[in-house]
Amino acid sequence: MKGYIHVYTGNGKGKTTAALGLATRAACAGMKVFFGQFLKGRETSELKISEFFPNFEIVQYGTPEFIVGNSSEEQIKKAKDGLADAKERLVSRKYDVVVLDELCVAIHLGLFSKGEIEDLLNVKPESVELVITGRYAPEWLIEKADLVTEMKEVKHYYKKGVAARKGIEY
Repeated sequence: MKGYIHVYTGNGKGKTTAALGLATRAACAGMKVFFGQFLKGRETSELKISEFFPNFEIVQYGTPEFIVGNSSEEQIKKAKDGLADAKERLVSRKYDVVVLDELCVAIHLGLFSKGEIEDLLNVKPESVELVITGRYAPEWLIEKADLVTEMKEVKHYYKKGVAARKGIEY
């Protein structure tokens, strides 16, 4: 089966959730899934998914702190090491689906160059489904993708002071 490149972007909630849904569906179909999360290093509910699906691996490539302003040396190193690891997994042919969560934000923050990401896309095996998420997807990535979904915030209870809820937002 041919694998395509998906991009889930936009300012609305649901990009990671949609990628998790697709990845879970693939795992339920017997596919091997790798889910790499850039810029994330906090405990979240999805980190337990491998307990339920042994064919689903998830790894975080971030620190517990959000990046505000300039990235720390540790955040840059984790992102760079993460990209190398994700690329190795992508070309390994061990996975049917590879998700690179928040990669668009990492690009936007200048953690990766256009050339680094184009190299990643160019080595993607024909059979691997690649899903990239995050706000600020650059136009060149949108052009390269086969499927692009933009999540648009219309209304969000966060603006009424509702904090992130375990199992729903994290």
